[in-house]
Amino acid sequence: MDDDQRALYIISVAAELAGVHPQTLRIYERKGLIEPRRTEGRSRRYSDRDIALLQRIQELTNEGVSLAGVRKILELEADIEELQDRVAALDDALARARDDLQTAVRDVHRSYRRDLVPVSRAVVRVPRR
Repeated sequence: MDDDQRALYIISVAAELAGVHPQTLRIYERKGLIEPRRTEGRSRRYSDRDIALLQRIQELTNEGVSLAGVRKILELEADIEELQDRVAALDDALARARDDLQTAVRDVHRSYRRDLVPVSRAVVRVPRR
């Protein structure tokens, strides 16, 4: 698990770090905007990633976006991130395929060079009449 995903903070600390009231975190959870981890005793624990998400939610709501709008924006941002990751993976795969193709072309060209004799060095028999 990444360090930013480790659930470290209790609700009061998370609320303070995010600049909101603890009740606001409970509302965000009920609305499905955030899903903190739970201890065995069912206490909420928030990670650094959760805090960053809470700050993003606050940023959007401070700009006048409704919670339903925030949810949609967060979904779209997640989709964009996923698509960017897929594009990066495809770019890597394309680069590897291009390298493989160039290697194959070089190998074929090397085999041609062994089989061919330059015309300037070739001995050509001209039949007599």
